[in-house]
Amino acid sequence: MPDVRHVVVVGSGVAGLTAALEAAARPGVRVTLLTKADLVTSNTSWAQGGVAVVTDPADSVASHVADTLAAGAGLSDEAAVEVLCAAGPDAVAALVRRGVRFDVHQGELARGLEAAHSHGRILHAGGDATGAAISDALVERVRASDVDVRERTMAVDLVVDGGVVRGVVLLDGTVLHGDQVLLATGGAGQLYPYTTNPAVATGDGLAMALRAGAVAADLELYQFHPTALAVPGSPLVSEAVRGEGAVLRAADGHRFMFDVHPDAELAPRDVVARGIAEQMARQGGAPVLLDATALGADFLARRFPTIDASVRSFGLDWGREPVPVAPAAHYFMGGVRTDLWGRTSLPGLLAVGEVACNGLHGANRLASNSLLEGAVYGRRVVEAAVAAPRAADDVDESWAAPVLVPSADTDDPLPLIRTDLQRLLWDTAGLRRDEVGLRHAVETLQRVDTSVPSGGDVKAVEDANLRTVARALVVSALERRESRGGHFRTDAPAPGPVARHSAVVLARTTAPRRVGATAGAAC
Repeated sequence: MPDVRHVVVVGSGVAGLTAALEAAARPGVRVTLLTKADLVTSNTSWAQGGVAVVTDPADSVASHVADTLAAGAGLSDEAAVEVLCAAGPDAVAALVRRGVRFDVHQGELARGLEAAHSHGRILHAGGDATGAAISDALVERVRASDVDVRERTMAVDLVVDGGVVRGVVLLDGTVLHGDQVLLATGGAGQLYPYTTNPAVATGDGLAMALRAGAVAADLELYQFHPTALAVPGSPLVSEAVRGEGAVLRAADGHRFMFDVHPDAELAPRDVVARGIAEQMARQGGAPVLLDATALGADFLARRFPTIDASVRSFGLDWGREPVPVAPAAHYFMGGVRTDLWGRTSLPGLLAVGEVACNGLHGANRLASNSLLEGAVYGRRVVEAAVAAPRAADDVDESWAAPVLVPSADTDDPLPLIRTDLQRLLWDTAGLRRDEVGLRHAVETLQRVDTSVPSGGDVKAVEDANLRTVARALVVSALERRESRGGHFRTDAPAPGPVARHSAVVLARTTAPRRVGATAGAAC
């Protein structure tokens, strides 16, 4: 092991910030953190609901595990779930030590209830600003640490030498070398026209990993949040609102979710999202209504100040009348395949948080497990980050052999701007899918150029990344000929007899970037 190991962290959400702080605290480790925007811009800072963690003596880790496995629709990796739930209390305690102030009620941590949880175990901060509170506290710690922070610095590709990842290529063409590269770039909500994600969620880390030859898993499994406000921008209305007692109504006032599932509004997210979509279809596409009037305007403003301000900014008074909501793309259960230590199939490349897939969330993430994932696995991945580079441990037989995503046919390239891509994905790989639509998407995207433009700007690279991820997603969705969690096929509406994780790898079109391939290398 060299005297000083250099860990390059790409991304500044809870997973990346936690990993950077943990790695920088290790002797002999130097950390550089890259983020394409500013340090506080991430999916984490937009997260509302809270952190699911066992802090009540009446609750138990075993119960949290059981709820997570049930929500995962038979596909969650039990070992990954046990790590998350068992390590959760310590990870949250570490957040508190780093300055996160969770809300307190009568001298104890306030705990909310969300869908598919058997106990009220959701910690929140600032009412509905939990992600922002976590982000702000960790950013303050990172700025005060020895971490070399490089804001507005976009990583474009991975550098591979001898089958080992050795660094990243930056947008300006320079190379930043590292002993380990840790991807914590979040999700890809911008694949869809309606999303609760910020504009930066363009699948950058996943696309980089795919282009370098890493195996990705479960890319067909995208979670659509049931309740985004049905206005421009699709602002999220947290599941915690329904946890406090808000209900869903059809246009005629009927509380329709009891017709779909006995848990009604607190059924698993995929069930509620599809229930809403089906009700919208019955009423000509009009949004359904979220009725929180029984909670009262004062309570809503106090408990959900961020959502309250958002709703009112559109001229809606949700304390007095129901507000229109519809599903929107929310969370990627799939990602770069990793083991339980964040190691990928490429030595020297690690992934953590939403960009990664270790099987934790299965086919449907349990509400408020995402911030916990970043806090738990953001600490755990550092064990691998400070070790000698090596590939992921072998995964068990529940992981399928990777399917090859064919190279793009660019002899007659099809121009496809981002809005057209988003509409294609929404129509063919959204809440409802079938063979005809998915084949159309595969054939369309096969004609789209997915290469990263030389000398391009941030948006041009983002667009290439979205096209790369979209191609892999629709191939995965076509391959999974069953319905499971976030993947619902109208032509195969039941789960298959065996729950298996999917996997894909891109066909090689060009050699991965190698050390020294770009001028102006930086150490």
